[in-house]
Order: sequence, then structure tokens, then C-alpha cells
Amino acid sequence: MTDPKSETPLRRTALYDFHLRHGGHIVPFAGWEMPLYYTSILAEHRAVREGVGVFDVSHMGLLTVEGAHAADLLGRRTTANVPSLTPEQVRYTFLLEATGYIVDDLLVSRLDSGDELTRSFMVVPNASRADEIEEILRQHRGPDTTIGRWNGPVALLAVQGPKSRAVLESLFPWDLSGLPFYHVRFFPKKDGTKPRSGRLGLHVPGALEEWLLVSRTGYTGELGYEVFVPAKEADALAERLFAAGVVPCGLGARDTLRLEKGYLLSGQEFHRDHTPLEAGQERFVDFDHVFVGSPTLEKERAEGPKRRLVGIEVAEADAIPRHGTPITAAGKPVTEATSGGLSPTLGKGIALAYLPPELAPPGTALTLEIRGREVAGRVVALPFLKAARPRT
Repeated sequence: MTDPKSETPLRRTALYDFHLRHGGHIVPFAGWEMPLYYTSILAEHRAVREGVGVFDVSHMGLLTVEGAHAADLLGRRTTANVPSLTPEQVRYTFLLEATGYIVDDLLVSRLDSGDELTRSFMVVPNASRADEIEEILRQHRGPDTTIGRWNGPVALLAVQGPKSRAVLESLFPWDLSGLPFYHVRFFPKKDGTKPRSGRLGLHVPGALEEWLLVSRTGYTGELGYEVFVPAKEADALAERLFAAGVVPCGLGARDTLRLEKGYLLSGQEFHRDHTPLEAGQERFVDFDHVFVGSPTLEKERAEGPKRRLVGIEVAEADAIPRHGTPITAAGKPVTEATSGGLSPTLGKGIALAYLPPELAPPGTALTLEIRGREVAGRVVALPFLKAARPRT
């Protein structure tokens, strides 16, 4: 299969055959052949909210950044104060242009133990921006910093849902109770090996021959883990999860799950056209250090963003907004939806959109043009799905 936009061959993850065996409906996505769904988006969405599902996220960029000044490089190029991260800590952050606009959102995980002279980080950008982020980091790195790209030898599975911990502990000799939210740790594959709790110092991909790297992260709003595994072992692991009752899930459910929580999607909520403050993500901007774009964000913080990302609920049950849905206020066009769809949990149409500050307060009445007709909507506070799972 080739990318219809570029005519270049699409890449396949190590789980491509698994997707076919289990009925995955394959579509082009960010240069990869990925499953949109297996049985149905609704069933997969509910599996994650109520039980446990597994996503193949091996198409995301898998980068290591290592060296004495690796933390300084990542601190200069992201909104996170990376040098202040402690071993095992994971940080959601943004890489910006000098204008303050978001190039990409990414996860940065500290893998070194703190005892070595070098620092080691795993960096996971979006699939559509992985090549670009890798090139930016290479251009700005010092001679003592090495950057590795591991999409070939390493796969990444996201096991998400309230039963995710129980399932993983039933398959491996793991006690995940001590792994806090947004932390990462190497865990043994087999009995008889002690987990390196608080003592990382292992290097990807070599360490994955004996250990699996487990991150207490995900993009669903549920209890979940992301597991870095050797690509050659990914299919067998996915089958073990399936045999344990874990539901394979595709891109469709991943989108509805993140939308209910108001999480950003690259290419929709940002495309070098919005800042983290406009997107309501100021909590992920560490203003205690200088980074590319920080002067612009300092000014914006003082003056206030000129637009804000809001949630919108649609009044009619059968009216489903989509990306690009026109939105008006008091009869005047104001914006378009950046994301939209049916919330399976809430049973109504929901959307994200950027509005001027005077229209952003919850309760503001709006009109959406959906399939040629005008439908009433209103601004609501994010996230749409307020209930949060325990982070233990």
C-alpha cells in the first residue's frame, strides 16, 4: 500500500500480521498502515472505559537522547525543565517554534539512574512529526549527545483500561503498585529477576532483551501502561494479551477516547498555528527556564491568549460535529471545529474549537452547521468526561 498523498510506500509495524489475523480494518495513517478498528469503534471504546484494550502505537516516534548535555538539549527545545526531571519521571511537553506555536507534543522519560556521568532519555513524538523532531534535535545537539531512532527494533503497545494493571500482573512477575502516574521503569520478563526499582541505568534497545520498559502513561484518561518491547517479541505479547481477554483497539477508539478527555491531536488542535496557552496547556509549560518560544509565551501569559480551546456539546442527539464543522455565534461565523465526533460515553456529539475569549466561558450559546442544517450547541468546561480513574 502507498500513501495516497505522497505515493510513497507505507510502513508496517511489527504487529501488522496480528492486525490482519484479528480482522483489523487497515488504513493509511501518518505514513503507516494501521488498524482503524477491528470489530467496531464503539465496542473498542467501551472495552477501554470498562475493561482493558490494547493499541499498537509503534508508529509513534521512538527516540533516545543520551549524553552529558542531553537534558540541556531537551530543556532548550521543549517547554519542560528537563534537567530537573528525576530518574523514572515522565513529562508531557511541547516543542515550539520561536513564534510560540506548537510543532509537536511529546513525552520525555528519564531513563538514567542519576549515578552516571551521562543522562539518558526516551522521547516519543507523534508519528507525523517524528522525522522532523529527530532532525531538529540532531541540528541542535552538542558533540557529546547521541540520538537514536528505534522504530525498527522496538515496538510500543498501550494497554489501557481499569483492568490493565491486573492483566499485566497476571502475565508477568510484576508489582505495578509502586509505579506512579507518569513514571517509567524496567521490569523483568521472567521470574527470578528483580525489577530495577529506582535504579534505571539501562539502555534501549539492548536492555529490552532481558527487561521490558513500562511507562505509566496513555492517552485515554484511564488507568493504563505503555510497554516498550523488542519488535521480534511484539506479536507474541499481543497474542498473550488477547488470550487474557484484552480487546485489540484501533485508531478510531483512540480518537474518541482522547476527545472525551479534551486531549490534543496533532494536525487538528495544533499545526504550527496555536500556542500551548491558547490550547489550555499552561500547566505543561515550565516558565522557570529558557526555551525556544519562551519569550513569546511570557508575553502571551502577561497579556492573555487571544483565543482559547473550548469544549462544545451539541443539543441534538443525532447531530455529530466533525473536524471543520462551521461554528457561528449570534449569526456571525467565528471558527471551525478542530475535532468532533460522537461521545460513546455521554451519548452526544462533542467538539473542540478555538474561540475568542469573550465567547469561551462555559454556557455560551453557539450554532454548528452539521450536514447542511443549523444545530444548537454550547460551550462546556473540559474535559467532557469528568470522572477520573484512580491513579494507583
